[in-house]
Formats: sequence, structure tokens, C-alpha cells
Amino acid sequence: MLRITELKLPLDHPENELKTAILDRLGISTEELITYTLFRQGFDARKRNAILLVYTVDVDVTNEQAILSRLADDPHITLTPDSSYHFVTGAPKDLVQRPVIIGTGPCGLFAGLILAQMGFRPIILERGKEVRERTKDTFGLWRKGLFNPESNVQFGEGGAGTFSDGKLYTQIKDPNHYGRKVLNELVKAGAPDEILHVSKPHIGTFKLVTVVEQIRATIESLGGEIRFQSRVDDIIIDNGQVCGVVLANGETIQSNHVVLAVGHSARDTFKMLYARGVYIEAKAFSIGFRIEHPQSLIDSCRFGSNAGHPLLGAADYKLVHHCSNGRSVYSFCMCPGGTVVAATSESGHVVTNGMSQYSRNERNANSGIVVGITPDDYPGHPLAGIDFQRRLEAGAFKLGGETYDAPGQLVGDFLAKRPSSQLGTVQPSYTPGVHLCDLSSALPDYAIAAIREAIPAFDKKIKGFAMNDAVLTGVETRTSSPIRIKRNEQYQSLNIKGLYPAGEGAGYAGGILSAAVDGIKVAEALALDMSK
Repeated sequence: MLRITELKLPLDHPENELKTAILDRLGISTEELITYTLFRQGFDARKRNAILLVYTVDVDVTNEQAILSRLADDPHITLTPDSSYHFVTGAPKDLVQRPVIIGTGPCGLFAGLILAQMGFRPIILERGKEVRERTKDTFGLWRKGLFNPESNVQFGEGGAGTFSDGKLYTQIKDPNHYGRKVLNELVKAGAPDEILHVSKPHIGTFKLVTVVEQIRATIESLGGEIRFQSRVDDIIIDNGQVCGVVLANGETIQSNHVVLAVGHSARDTFKMLYARGVYIEAKAFSIGFRIEHPQSLIDSCRFGSNAGHPLLGAADYKLVHHCSNGRSVYSFCMCPGGTVVAATSESGHVVTNGMSQYSRNERNANSGIVVGITPDDYPGHPLAGIDFQRRLEAGAFKLGGETYDAPGQLVGDFLAKRPSSQLGTVQPSYTPGVHLCDLSSALPDYAIAAIREAIPAFDKKIKGFAMNDAVLTGVETRTSSPIRIKRNEQYQSLNIKGLYPAGEGAGYAGGILSAAVDGIKVAEALALDMSK
């Protein structure tokens, strides 16, 4: 088949116009066109009152080679690549020892799924609860201020991505089309078919719950095993080789192949690994606040007279500003029509994150407005970034009144350097609640200065971004892992054979799709090693 990219048509074009555009682009007659399928649909909103739909289509024609030769100079017409998934190996018939996976976020789940599909019957260990019980505990914090340190936004089946916007796009290079494998499996598990072709697919929390459950059922049907409330408290290492894990209840599971897919908030696990001599180094991450605006304001600024169009949905944005103090401030995990959520994993700490449902129809838009920091900002041992995060989160807990309310401030007051005492037109979505205060002490001075400079700069790109009544909520500290557990070309720890650091927690991913892709890569490497 042939693939045509960058095929642009007006937003409200007639249905048959896409076929006409294909014929015109290829210079063929209707009789020469056998069929076509939609691979990707996005939009170009640079001219907000003249928005264009942008298509990528795969086309079956009668004279493929002749068309390719005739249009050889057109970079937007190529052969359709083979994006089907091919297993690298299968489990040996005499398999005795089973691989162990720690964590059931997207990385752990997809590592487990791939290994199960290859016949390796993985054992997957999760410190938290299965996803529906976990959801009850999470809502217990949001609605009643009741916190469970082992079952929350960070810990439990599905990982942190379950309580997010469910974004399924990434900027990673993916020459082997692993991302397509992930999307196909998600659709099999009940995700909407549209994620296979929309340019910025997302699922949303409530739909993700069902999808995660179905992936679990598939793994189990293939001989895999998933154990909940099974926290790994130690790993067994003998002469540089991992030999097993020890659970919190004292049980030992022997395995020479362990996937570490614990997510970016498993701080006790990182401490244990460091104590055991696993090579870990500090890495850069970002800190900041959540900001909320009326979604209607973002829609109007991005889409103009086309705001509200059903093909466009709720508008998002992506912003960056390089500050005079050398810092960079950028929008992070933007959630159109979503809510700001309590995302702590430790008692006496406040952490914010963003979440959207599939419909993205809540009144506010929110995103992180975060400042990049490096290990130079928290010098010391490799886990110093965790200590840095904890200080900010404990400070936010205190600023919020020590009730899991989050400290907040109106943007106008923040820019004017005065405390907030009363909300305006924007009602914050964070629950249990928001305690208005002065956020200037919530982050280091350099971060506060950078954000104060960035917000007016962002206002030049999205008029109203610096509106007085927009709300800042603190603190956002879990943008990515503060550590990297380095690995070699075989995806194993630099100094512990058989230990496979993977996903966000190990510093190798930054979202649902990239974490799932990393899980596939690690599963393949592990399978090949076990098949020797």
C-alpha cells in the first residue's frame, strides 16, 4: 500500500472530499483506487479561524510501482511501513524459573503482557490494590481527606497514569512501531477505536480502569500471575547477579530475571536499591504549580470562531519560556477540561497533578507550570532529589493547613506579590480543598522568579493566561523521576546482572505510551536472555 501524509482539507469538508483529494494527489482515476484507510487525523490550528484537518491515509491502488516512480520527488508519498508486531522469541519448553516484574503501571503491564504472550508466565508484583479498590481509596483522599500510603494516585494497578489525562502520544523515536502494538492492545482491552488514528489520542481515567482490568485478565489467561498488596522490600543479589526478591510479608520469590518498573514515586524502593549497591545517579526533573483557567478561554484563544467544534474538542496548549535567570519554564501534562488532583504517596505531604476524563468536559483547563532543575540544585548523594521533593511537599502540606488541602493563590496576586484571601471567577477543582495563601515560599526563590516572569510571557501567546482570577495550586514535584538507574545495551543494570530497570521510575520514560514501549523493549531483552 501507499501512504500519503500531510493531506490537508477544510475543517467542515464534505465526506467524499477526502477521496477526491487522494485521487488528485496521486493523479489517478477512481477505477485505479481499490481502497483507502485512515491512519492518522489531526488538525492545523495555526490560523484559528481557518483550521485545517490533516490526514495520513494508506491507499491500495492497481499500479503502485508506477505511481511511486512518477511521484518519487514527493516526500509525502511512500510505501506504507509494516507496523505489525513480531515476537522476538518464545519461552523454552523446559522453562523452570519465571521472570518477576515489580509494578503494574503501563511499563510493568506491557512487559508482563509481552512476556505472557511469548509463554514466559511472568509473576507481577504490585504493592497497591487492584484498580477498582485503588480507585475507592484514591477518592477517599479526594472526598474525605483519608489517605492510604499504599493505595493512592501513585501506587496500585495501572500506575500513576490511571489518574491522569490518559494521553497516548509521545515524542520518542519508535522505528519498530512498538507504540502501534500498545495502541492495538489497548483497543483489544476496550479503549475507543479512535485512538488508532487521532493525532493526540487519550482515554481518560474511568475508561482506563476497565482497560487495565482487561489487560490483567489477558495476562492471567496466558499463565501470568499478578499479586496485589505485595510490596517488594528487598532484592537478593549474589556476586553481581539478582537471584530473587523478598516481599513485605517475608516471602522470597527466586528469579534471575527481575524487571524493575516501580514508577517515579517508589522512594522506599529506590532507597533499598541504593543500599544494595545498585548503580543509581541523580537526574534532572522539574518543580512548579498547577494553573487553572476556564476551558472556554483556552478554546477561544486556540480555535477562535471554531471553538466548540466537535472535531476539535477541548483545546490544549504547549508553552515554554526561557527566563532571564537562566531557568526554563514550561507547561507540563496539560489537561483540557480536567481537574487538579491530590497525588501524594506519603503522609503529611501535598502533591498536585492533573487528570481528565475521556469527555474532557469539566469547566477548567489545567496544566503544570514547572521550572527545570538539575542535580546542581540539590547536590549530594544520588537520592538527594527525593529529599528535595519531600521538603517542598511537606512545606505545601503546612501551607495548606495540614489537612491535605493544597495551598493556592490567584495569578494576579502571585504576580503582584500579595497573599490571596478570596477566589474570583475561577473555582479551583482540587479536592479535598484549596487554602488560599502566599505561594512565594512554596518553591525556591529562583523558581518563583522564573514562574513570575513566564506567566506574562505565556499571556502573549494565549491572551488571558495571566488573568487575575486564574488559580495556582501547589506543589507539582512528580514531573519525572529524580533518579536514573542506569542500564546497558541489554537493558540490564550496569552492575547487577538480571535486573532490568524500566519505565518512568528508572528514568527511561515520560508518560503512558513511552513507559509501555519501554516495557516491551525490556521484555524482549529479558526473553532473549532467558532463551539462550
